[in-house]
Amino acid sequence: MNSEILGIIAMYGIVLLLAIPLGRYIGKIFNYENTWLDKVFNPLDRLFFKIGGINPDREMTWKQHLMALLVINLFWFLLSMFVLTNMEWLPLNPDKNPSMSGDLAFNTSVSFVTNTNLQHYSGETGLSYLGQLTLMLWQFISAGCGMAICAMVFNAMKERTATSLGNFYSYFVRSCTRILLPLSTIVAVILVLNGTPMTFEGKDSITTLEGKEQLVSRGPVAAFVAIKQLGTNGGGFYGPNSAHPMENANYLTNMVETISLFIIPIAMVFAFGYVLKRRKLALTIYGVMTAGFLMLLMTSVTSEMGGNPLIDRMGIAQSMGSMEGKEVRFGAAASANWATYTTCTSNGSVNAMHDSFTPIGGMAALLGMMVNCFYGGVGVGFLNFYIFMILAVFISGLMVGRTPEFLGKKIEAKEMKIAMIIALLHPLLILAGTAIASHVYTGNPEEYASWLANPGYHGFSEMLYEFTSSSANNGSGFEGLGDNTPFWNIACGIVMLMARYLPIIGPVAIAGILAAKKYVPESSGTLKTDTATFGFMTFAVIFIVAALSFFPALTLGPIAEYFSLYK
Repeated sequence: MNSEILGIIAMYGIVLLLAIPLGRYIGKIFNYENTWLDKVFNPLDRLFFKIGGINPDREMTWKQHLMALLVINLFWFLLSMFVLTNMEWLPLNPDKNPSMSGDLAFNTSVSFVTNTNLQHYSGETGLSYLGQLTLMLWQFISAGCGMAICAMVFNAMKERTATSLGNFYSYFVRSCTRILLPLSTIVAVILVLNGTPMTFEGKDSITTLEGKEQLVSRGPVAAFVAIKQLGTNGGGFYGPNSAHPMENANYLTNMVETISLFIIPIAMVFAFGYVLKRRKLALTIYGVMTAGFLMLLMTSVTSEMGGNPLIDRMGIAQSMGSMEGKEVRFGAAASANWATYTTCTSNGSVNAMHDSFTPIGGMAALLGMMVNCFYGGVGVGFLNFYIFMILAVFISGLMVGRTPEFLGKKIEAKEMKIAMIIALLHPLLILAGTAIASHVYTGNPEEYASWLANPGYHGFSEMLYEFTSSSANNGSGFEGLGDNTPFWNIACGIVMLMARYLPIIGPVAIAGILAAKKYVPESSGTLKTDTATFGFMTFAVIFIVAALSFFPALTLGPIAEYFSLYK
């Protein structure tokens, strides 16, 4: 047990050691300062801009940034729909996998374009290699879009008055070539050296220990897994995701993939401090995020290592903790650790089955997605936290009788309305979707019996988790849910679309509006936002919004299930 805890501490320690210099490097890229990779990637960037007919030096307003983001995402969605619905006759399909149905292709295309990577199919049997490569490209693109739009917000928050906020395409290309591509190459090489396939050959025939022949799927797995982790994407090449030994072979690869989950989201916080030259404010933000993350991590690890009380009553020792749905090569602690990492970001990859977690462990995973700003996804995680900072500034200003100002810009009614709408959108999508699904199921449980493998409290949690994962652009699932149906494909697709773009539009609009306002230097009457007091206030706002929004639903699901174990 002690070694398992040491492994968790080591993983987070390595993340932090790497994230600090990486954050400085990302800040230099967003500031267009010279870096050691410029000689390699400047020619590549110029090639992309020439092919696309783009002038990377043209300044864009916040509205033009959003228009560029939405238009290119629409194009990628349509291209993905074409590939997925025609895989059967398109090239790179050595295993003859079939094309997707329209509703499943819609869900999958929306899922990968929005950085959600919710998978209502089993990877190795549901996609051709061309389909896998298409989705792998979207994993770069969706992560790059998140970083680019976050760079624009960083630019807008600088201490001056401006309407021109950089160039979206330039931020996007630089994020992909200088950050995502080099890191993915390093991770992919480590995975290949540990046995992860990287080939375009079809299934391989092996002889099992019983002497039987078995076909094993292969493919460009290492490259796919590397960007799925680093880009907070999460979609697995294989159905079991990183619980599959060919995606995640041993404890070393498990550490590498776990570290990859967190390194860029945390580095973005330090990049913020570098770009704005506000190291103390960046540390305050990091402290709030880390406090929330650690609360969820300790809850999850303690619960999973403690085992199942029903098994205890049977007199069966659980020296390894609750091991249902977990890989022995990782153990309960590392599985709970991964679950917290993946749900505190918008990653969604798994190395254990969350449906088999204890009720409290499952609730911790749910809360990570419900809060959706303790580190969060690449780029957009900071945007979610930005909304709560705006709310905290306004409330704090009212409480102490000071004009609500953030970084020298006055917070007024327009910004507050946008912030409140975005803060309440996430609970609305989750709770409304779960309510509709519950009504449909209870109205005719025989017809929809395939939906839930575990009716009752846990069945409710399965439906709640699916909509929470969709709204948080996470993509993991309580896989006891039979989700490849027209209802779930279309409903989750709509939720993913709204939950991806509206929470981007809101913070970008606020940042753009504030950037155009007159900058007022800080004075003795300015509310300080880089203090522990303000950090506590921001944490309190996050906690109150989450508690008021989600506690009733959690009571009906994991909390009720927990108490049912002690009847």
